[in-house]
Amino acid sequence: MQPAARIAAAAEILDRVLEGEAAEKALTSWARGARFAGSKDRAAIRDHVFDALRCMGSFALLGGARTGRGLMAGMLRDSRQDPAGVFTGEGHAPAPLTEAETGQGLSEDEAGWADIPDWVRPDFEASLGDDALAVANVLRARAPVQIRVNRRLTTRGALQTELADEGITAQPMELAKAALEVTEGARKLQRTAAYEDGRFEMQDAGSQAICEAVPLADGQRVLDYCAGGGGKSLALGARAELRLHAHDAAPQRMKDLPARARRAGLRVTLLDSDDLAAHGPFDLVFCDVPCSGSGAWRRAPEGKWRLTRDRLEELTAIQAQILYAAAPLVAPGGRLAYATCSLFDAENAAQIQAFLNRTPGWRQDSERRLTPLDGGDGFYVSQLLRD
Repeated sequence: MQPAARIAAAAEILDRVLEGEAAEKALTSWARGARFAGSKDRAAIRDHVFDALRCMGSFALLGGARTGRGLMAGMLRDSRQDPAGVFTGEGHAPAPLTEAETGQGLSEDEAGWADIPDWVRPDFEASLGDDALAVANVLRARAPVQIRVNRRLTTRGALQTELADEGITAQPMELAKAALEVTEGARKLQRTAAYEDGRFEMQDAGSQAICEAVPLADGQRVLDYCAGGGGKSLALGARAELRLHAHDAAPQRMKDLPARARRAGLRVTLLDSDDLAAHGPFDLVFCDVPCSGSGAWRRAPEGKWRLTRDRLEELTAIQAQILYAAAPLVAPGGRLAYATCSLFDAENAAQIQAFLNRTPGWRQDSERRLTPLDGGDGFYVSQLLRD
């Protein structure tokens, strides 16, 4: 496909997303009907779509319309290209631009705030203070590719060398002891022997850092309460010889965890809700709760535009319920780690303060907040101790 045809395809897919279809579904549906598109075409179109979702507000202003065509024209203008050279109507190129699609110029500050929904901006500024605009601008860019070295099976230096032999360049990160940032060859990662044999996992460095923040000791009983796919279960299990358990309110999310654990040299016991009390109490209960995902909007930019005030309030209520449900599972003297990938105080410090105000017998041992300015996604973790 020619570059102009890729732009036309991305515009078509974006129109479906703007009508409410999930981006991944829209991309898959398009690809099924476009057998002529090669892997490089599909990758380029995917990049166009997600770049537009990260920057939908500013691209719409630059392109003159919040449509697939407008977003693609805005993307070209954002990269200092004249969209008229692409929107020619020739062959499979998109039709020429209309007068309404001329767009406007934007400063960097205007672009950054344009890509934060208007209703979110007050929460964003209140939570991030002087860093708010800088974080907004970072969220406009693609997230770096970061991996976690499984230090049960290899070292960071040894994995660097192994990946380099396969044309993959990775650099150590200060944010987490097991983190590498991949700067070249990232698309090859999941085809390597190192990945197949469990020597690394795909995991953001911020996610790794909040797992590393929790003290662990051999023999501890640990429960990953909101396990999902189990990435944090594996990160915790790589650090000590634990009796590791995982639970999720939707157990199907954990279906791949046993195989991933075996590949990583770990054993994880999956627990249904009815099994939790019988297997407790636990020395550590780790709760990576459902949240707005605002710290990870680079990776999941649809979430930025789909989030509503009502949904945020619903999420904070769910988070409070999880805290109260998980607390009794912690042994006396044990630890409850509450984590989000959110930047909002309402989901983070305010949630913890409300729990402490209403729940005697607990105290906060530490808390840490990361933003994308720290090198990974935005995360928060509070560690609570039970008397």
